[in-house]
Amino acid sequence: TGDEMTLDKRTNAFRPDLAASHLRGEVESRHFVDGTVYEVIDPIADVRRAPAPDAALDTQALFGERVTVYETTDEGWAWGQLASDNYVGWLQANALATPGDAATHRVIVPRTLCFPGPDIKLPPLAALPLGATVAIARQEGRFAVAQNGWHLPAGHVAPLAATYRDFVAVAEMLLGAPYLWGGKSVLGIDCSGLVQVSMHAAGLACPRDSDMQQDALGQTVAIEDVTRGDLVFWKGHVAIARDARTLIHANAFHMMVAQEPLAGALTRIAVAGSAVTNVKRL
Repeated sequence: TGDEMTLDKRTNAFRPDLAASHLRGEVESRHFVDGTVYEVIDPIADVRRAPAPDAALDTQALFGERVTVYETTDEGWAWGQLASDNYVGWLQANALATPGDAATHRVIVPRTLCFPGPDIKLPPLAALPLGATVAIARQEGRFAVAQNGWHLPAGHVAPLAATYRDFVAVAEMLLGAPYLWGGKSVLGIDCSGLVQVSMHAAGLACPRDSDMQQDALGQTVAIEDVTRGDLVFWKGHVAIARDARTLIHANAFHMMVAQEPLAGALTRIAVAGSAVTNVKRL
């Protein structure tokens, strides 16, 4: 159908053999299902394009995130849609569980450790990335104690309603994180993942991929007027302006989240035959 051409498969759960029931009448599929909501219980769960460990990594889901699952295979793969940004893909089913208590807090540092008790000398049980959400039951001294018994440093989490005022400052905390296509954490992150993770920490809605971000976010401004917090787009890429002269971005040139002079970046991409396609102010 004509409509099917306009529905982005990255953010709409439909295949020729299976589709989300809310898409009935919009797409053609042999089966429509309601889906079941699960919760991500791995610190970071890879979301792949196909149900195979070597399939392309499209994005990642973080601990505590809700995922609506439409199919689970005998091989242990779940095809589902992330609640945070509607991204659709394949996760390992053992990274998911029936949802527990509703999250109350979010991790606000690049990475935090979860201890089995109120003692930093105990071997940690898990390490959660920036943006992971947890259900905190109480505070005990220096620790926030989660419903599952994990003890997290209290200063490493904040109530869901508390947000960073400056999303660029969040991106700056991730300087040096390795570049990973599809990544969304300090262990590996890509250009649009850096923008999304940083904006989510500031309480701002943000789609996952750079083309979606260019279409959905902000108002176009001239490159000559660029200022802190503007998003600078070129083919297949997005960078964040730290100020009028400096970018911060996860990029394959440095293979990490790096600062780069704006003028130098523009020269570099011009040599590669590319150019800025848009500058968006949030």
